[in-house]
Amino acid sequence: MGTFIYNSTLEIEIEDRTLTHLQIVIIDKFRRDERFAASFRHEGRAITIWLTSRSPLEFVYAGNRVPSVNHAWLEALSDVAGMSGVLRIVNEPPEHARPVPGVPRREHEPAVS
Repeated sequence: MGTFIYNSTLEIEIEDRTLTHLQIVIIDKFRRDERFAASFRHEGRAITIWLTSRSPLEFVYAGNRVPSVNHAWLEALSDVAGMSGVLRIVNEPPEHARPVPGVPRREHEPAVS
């Protein structure tokens, strides 16, 4: 279990694999200077935070291996945030062959032609 830390005051435990996908989506949105909300379930409560490129965030991983990236999940997370303005964790869909632009493939992942 990793930890998503917002403003040094809110610490939310999230599985490393999910945290990796959230980190990629959030950083991609920050690169485009997007501002958006993110909602999480934490200790039985629903929490929504406002994120900008100036938000103090930390992504702390429990494991020492970087999880593989499911490009379909990145798309799903990004789509949810884009449609509603709120980033939420959605269930991981099966991986598909279409790569997401700007997300490098890992060495062990085959290139799509």
